[in-house]
Amino acid sequence: AGIGATALTLLVGTPAITLIGAAGAAVAVALPRGGLLISVLVLPLTIPVLIFGVSASYGAVADPAPFLQPFLILAALTLFLAVLGPAAAALALRHG
Repeated sequence: AGIGATALTLLVGTPAITLIGAAGAAVAVALPRGGLLISVLVLPLTIPVLIFGVSASYGAVADPAPFLQPFLILAALTLFLAVLGPAAAALALRHG
């Protein structure tokens, strides 16, 4: 049960990290000194995804910890970033 839940958590959380990275890369390409900005912009945005991913994986293994609540928040973050990420990347590339 733990391996399947961890795989499901990875399946849901990986697109969120990818979409954050795509938006950050678009900002880095659009700006002249974007290499430094990408670490300041992308790293704080990935922390909630990592926290809820680890919480859901821990909830699948440990008995008293819940699995569903952090997993649903992780899914909501992924869906939110699926809408906002490409739009932010396009906006950064268009105005850069």
